[in-house]
Amino acid sequence: MLRVLRLLFLVSALLLAAVGLQADAAVFAKKTPDGKWAFVPLADGFDFPVGKPDGKGYYKSRGLRLATPRHLGEDWNGNGGGNSDLGDPVYSIGLGLVTYADDARGRWGKVVIVRHAFREPKTGKVLCCQSLYSHLDRIDVKLGQLVGRGAQVGTIGTNNGMFTAHLHAELHFNIDVNCGHQGVTKNAVNYGNLSEFIKHYRRLPEERKFVKVPIGGFQPYKNTQGL
Repeated sequence: MLRVLRLLFLVSALLLAAVGLQADAAVFAKKTPDGKWAFVPLADGFDFPVGKPDGKGYYKSRGLRLATPRHLGEDWNGNGGGNSDLGDPVYSIGLGLVTYADDARGRWGKVVIVRHAFREPKTGKVLCCQSLYSHLDRIDVKLGQLVGRGAQVGTIGTNNGMFTAHLHAELHFNIDVNCGHQGVTKNAVNYGNLSEFIKHYRRLPEERKFVKVPIGGFQPYKNTQGL
């Protein structure tokens, strides 16, 4: 059994290296037999979710605000204004596992959530976080898929005309957060400043290593499921 698992990981590693974890490759994460963990490659750094890698051609119109009135992420708009960025690509900020890819409806629209594992340089500990991308016009990934830094996960939308086209993106340090944010305290322990996080961890050592990431804590939201 151990030999089979090693072979599977070798094949996965070779495949990931060959395709760069781009969305159209649809490489799916291996899970432990009990379904409580998934094997995810360590992130080698993080880039911006639009205008990769530096956000060129876009600006942040709203940032994180944990006090009332809350805004739990960042809004990114194209420099052209209006709906000039409608249909533009949205990218995963880093290597990770797609834990949600569905139409959450309401004020969310189409949403993708990606779970990331990375090594904190100062402590050497492996930490987990997740990035959320919402109001998408199109979803380009599938639940359980592994994606690379800069892999396209969808396109900028308007949530069926509810908003002017933009990307709403969030950073969660609490990986049990879903679209509804149910039962999660709105503080800096659970939510992070996406732009500052990206700048801080822009480049990390490339380890080419898989680590176990917990799955199964995603609470269902409006009859949609996640990992």
